[in-house]
Amino acid sequence: MLKESQIAAEPEIRTSRPLCVDLDGTLVKSDTLVDSLLVLMRTQPGSALKVFRWVLDGKAALKAKVSEHVSLDVANLPYNRSLLAFLEEERGMGRSIYLATGADTRLARRIADHLGIFTGVLASDGSTNLIGNHKLAGLQSKFGEAGYDYIGNARPDLPLLEHAGEAMLANPHGSLLPQVRSRNIRIQRHFEDRSPLRKSLLKAIRLHQWAKNVLIFVPVLLAHVINVPLALKAILAFFCFSLCASGTYIINDLLDIDADRRHSKKRYRPFAAGDLQASTGLVICILFLAAAFAGALLLPGEFLLWLGVYLVCTLSYSLLLKRVVLVDVLMLSGLYTVRLLAGGAATRTDISTWLAGFSVFLFFSLAMVKRFSELQNLREQGHHPSNGRGYLVADIEQLRSFGTASAYAAVVVFSLYINGSSTTKLYAHPVRMWLMVPLMLFWLSRVWLLASRGEMDEDPVIFAVTDRISLLVGIVAATIVIFAAL
Repeated sequence: MLKESQIAAEPEIRTSRPLCVDLDGTLVKSDTLVDSLLVLMRTQPGSALKVFRWVLDGKAALKAKVSEHVSLDVANLPYNRSLLAFLEEERGMGRSIYLATGADTRLARRIADHLGIFTGVLASDGSTNLIGNHKLAGLQSKFGEAGYDYIGNARPDLPLLEHAGEAMLANPHGSLLPQVRSRNIRIQRHFEDRSPLRKSLLKAIRLHQWAKNVLIFVPVLLAHVINVPLALKAILAFFCFSLCASGTYIINDLLDIDADRRHSKKRYRPFAAGDLQASTGLVICILFLAAAFAGALLLPGEFLLWLGVYLVCTLSYSLLLKRVVLVDVLMLSGLYTVRLLAGGAATRTDISTWLAGFSVFLFFSLAMVKRFSELQNLREQGHHPSNGRGYLVADIEQLRSFGTASAYAAVVVFSLYINGSSTTKLYAHPVRMWLMVPLMLFWLSRVWLLASRGEMDEDPVIFAVTDRISLLVGIVAATIVIFAAL
């Protein structure tokens, strides 16, 4: 016979009331309908055009139709970790927990099956959009006088919070809190799991990527014609390109939101992590693009043309071309050259054929470094590519060949440029420019050596602006150019 101390204690139940949990913005930090629509736009653009017709049938029908076409990766959704830990604790103590959501029932049940902590699911069924008063009626009908406890995050949750035995909030919207106070709703718990807004915004617009747009200044600097009006035009062009680039980065992140959540690093991006809502991203994108093109109207018309080309190319890359083998790296390298052409257009400075040829080979090599590093990191982790870009780990040696050959071709073009007639017109001592050749060979070889060792950041531009040796090489290179010009 077992001793009393050996008998397992029954789990303590804090309350007899069931706990009902909202999904979008509460258990999951993002809006699963918006996430599904973004995945639909990226993977099935033809079906995405039907959304406008589905909307006419009502929101519940829209959710049902989208769920038919899109299957979100529920294992990698941005769950509110503090809330999830609380729910697991409550479940372990024997409490009944229900997922009560306006999301479509198919998606809700998949999430519930994945987490394995819910007693039941109440969700939209294609005809009834289970939010607000509809959800309240459903909970009151199911739980009767015994009532329920509820966890929500937005204004549609107000009637449910008001009638709950215990009301709790998770990552609440700013507009919800004044309403909660005005109705004297007592909040028992808060579950916060999100990065500070300012930090998330800065991360989303990728300020560090603005470094690429320094290429705008290259044409006027190499032409050795610098004055205040031209400098102001180049600065304005820089900010126009930077704002446009940030807008397109946001579009790219929104379209890649489901794939990014499966990536070891990209899952921390603000939209993939649920720290920023997609609606916020769209507003920022529209404002940035409007500001970029408004500023471009103050510059020569040819610059506006190149800015438009850049926008079209980056959108084409995000929507389609990034998944076409080799075309993606050609597009990336071409976008660097577009920056040079735009800088020349903004300052009405001609781009030499030498600069154009050099930039094509150099930036193709750097674009190859990016793809090579991605595959190298995957190979070290024992994983296979899952981003749909068509590259295989087996391609890694061939990509290394493409990239290193292009790097040294850029050095050859630069060497030929030093002996050209235009160099003697621009530099008092052109022979001193030969000091640049070993410097370039060193930096490019080092980049590829580090990439081969798996020590390269997946973006070579980020590496260049953060690596001390690269910054030192840049300072020495600038010194050599000045030394040759004097």
